[in-house]
Amino acid sequence: MVLPAAAVFHFLWEMNSDLVKDGASIRTFGRLTDYLPEESKAILTSHHASVQYQVSIQTTFVEPFDPIIGAQYIVLGELEKSQGDSEAVVRARVFNCVDGVDVALLQKAVNEQRTFFRERNDEADA
Repeated sequence: MVLPAAAVFHFLWEMNSDLVKDGASIRTFGRLTDYLPEESKAILTSHHASVQYQVSIQTTFVEPFDPIIGAQYIVLGELEKSQGDSEAVVRARVFNCVDGVDVALLQKAVNEQRTFFRERNDEADA
């Protein structure tokens, strides 16, 4: 059995882009704005450049849980992109409330990590 690749942080505004491939293991975060228990579906939202982005989270594997609408959540799971849908869905393996986290600092940390990995890969290629 082969372990999946380590999950990479992606921002909500990157989910429907070509940066993130179907089936990729990802980590992301956002504010829980809706939870539909009958569909095992949650909606995370985030603002970037004055635009609100959202992604659907399939919660089947993390139920039961006690959702806190309006709280910040981090999700770890696999991204699923349907051919007919324009919306990506994350099948959650971990779905944790992290209310109180400094979102700006978390975004900065993700960007710093990306820079580190990019520089490390450039050095390895040289």
